[in-house]
Amino acid sequence: MVKQSFSHVEHWVFDLDNTLYHPSARLFDQIEAKMITYVMETLQIDHGAADKLRGDYWRNHGTTLAGLMKEHDIDPDPFLVAVHDISLDHLEPDHTLAGHIKALPGQKIVYTNGSAPYAERVLAARGLTGLFDGIFGVEHADYRPKPERSAFERVFERAGVDTTRAAMFEDDPRNLNAPHAMGMRTVHVAPEAHPGDHIHHHTEDLTAFLGQLR
Repeated sequence: MVKQSFSHVEHWVFDLDNTLYHPSARLFDQIEAKMITYVMETLQIDHGAADKLRGDYWRNHGTTLAGLMKEHDIDPDPFLVAVHDISLDHLEPDHTLAGHIKALPGQKIVYTNGSAPYAERVLAARGLTGLFDGIFGVEHADYRPKPERSAFERVFERAGVDTTRAAMFEDDPRNLNAPHAMGMRTVHVAPEAHPGDHIHHHTEDLTAFLGQLR
């Protein structure tokens, strides 16, 4: 039944963080720490205030970066470089996942709220280099973040994605609202399911899920 649900799909869109690797790698713990430091230094505020802003902007603007740009007019590029300067030592290649992605018919892209250079580093650490037709970061959406529909529209236009024949794999349920509204098959990849009519499928194991589509 799962395989039949994807029989029409020719465009496969994958989020990066906590989707193409398991959240147990805890990379975002490192990114959050870098964000807090960046906010502290840029806005000259203490750790507690910086952490609160980080969380508030993520909730209210989609990403911390979007909030900083709107509220403080910061330059996004130095921020993206700084917060993604993290260790990837906890990531391991997943050759089974690589095989399943390679076997998918049609176009395959990565679309992340992080930067494309960071995504390339993560893909290399996971043994997934060379499997995707495009790697798109927030910079390719003019720094507008998921879950904004305009961000998806910018990236999908660049990539040539036909959303009526596409699927989206994503760990943040907020980021599946727009793809669902655009006609995509949606897959929530996370340890726990999230209720919502905008989510067609849930899996805690992307490798196993993709294995059902072969």
